Amino acid sequence: MKRVMFPIIFAALATPLTAQWLKYPTPGTPRNADGKPSLAAPAPRTADGKPDLSGIWQRSSLKYERNVAADLKPGEIQPWAESLVRQRAEDLQKDSPGIQCLPWGPADNTSARRSKIIQNPGVIVMLNEDLTYRQIFLDGRRLETDPFPSWMGHSVGRWEGDTLVVDSNGFNDLSWLDHDGHPHSEALRITERYRRVDFGHMNIEVTLNDPQVYAHPWTVSLRAELTPDGDLLESVCNESHTSLEHWVGKLSDEKSVEVKVSSEILAKYVGTYEEQDFWGNRPHPAMIEITVSDGALFAELKGREKLRLAAQSDTNFAGFYGLGIQFVTDARGTVTHLLERRISKDYRFRRVR
Repeated sequence: MKRVMFPIIFAALATPLTAQWLKYPTPGTPRNADGKPSLAAPAPRTADGKPDLSGIWQRSSLKYERNVAADLKPGEIQPWAESLVRQRAEDLQKDSPGIQCLPWGPADNTSARRSKIIQNPGVIVMLNEDLTYRQIFLDGRRLETDPFPSWMGHSVGRWEGDTLVVDSNGFNDLSWLDHDGHPHSEALRITERYRRVDFGHMNIEVTLNDPQVYAHPWTVSLRAELTPDGDLLESVCNESHTSLEHWVGKLSDEKSVEVKVSSEILAKYVGTYEEQDFWGNRPHPAMIEITVSDGALFAELKGREKLRLAAQSDTNFAGFYGLGIQFVTDARGTVTHLLERRISKDYRFRRVR
């Protein structure tokens, strides 16, 4: 019998929460009485009075990392692009640049990845753990009108008060805008706005404009938190890459093997579940809300959209953002927790309501 491999395999390619460099105190870091970094201290400035964005920043973008077009209305995306996103979902996004060990391109801007900013008066450099980088030139040059297409694009920046404004173009059309696979053309232009609100927190706005694919420009917002007293740990895709020859099946296979579960059993699972085993770059503790509607189970990770789950048995369900969910009961049959099932291991969520 052909073995179906569902999108749960995505989890094997992500960097675990514990993957950090050896601790080393970052010079110039304000500290509380207990010696821990004071993330609420005032934001530092450079010698010329500009906000200093230097440091290692962990972006938080649960909603837009997966679907950067989540706020667009039906009809504001070209029909061929919507069809392509559906096809990529059916194919388990196995053609995405990240799975193919290629640079993420503009999807990196709204991802929940960690990057290191090195700031100089004439250029800001952003380094990623996958060894890609960006240069943002602050020397007054303008964007090229006919840029050579590249994965990470070309960027120039300027200061508007305490906000760094970055304009980018020159992206090749091989990259995706997000995990779900929203496409773009080589006409894509991106404007980012970075504002460091205090020592440990930064607000980011990203405006995307591609008139060949989308009806109008739109803006998404995300946050970033400083990661002091450490450094980047390189993560080379090909060293941990799961061979695509084992990447089989389709998204629709989940429904083809779906079983019927009684409404009485489904009702037992309704509730709120809190993360016990921290994983990934999402905010912690993560929360999962389970509901029932029209005889089906739905799950929502706080910060993302609600998804319908496909029952594989009375306790096991597929379709949770490409992962699985298993409900666990005690000896009396009371649901105590659920398991977020990944290739690496199962992660526990305790029922709190």
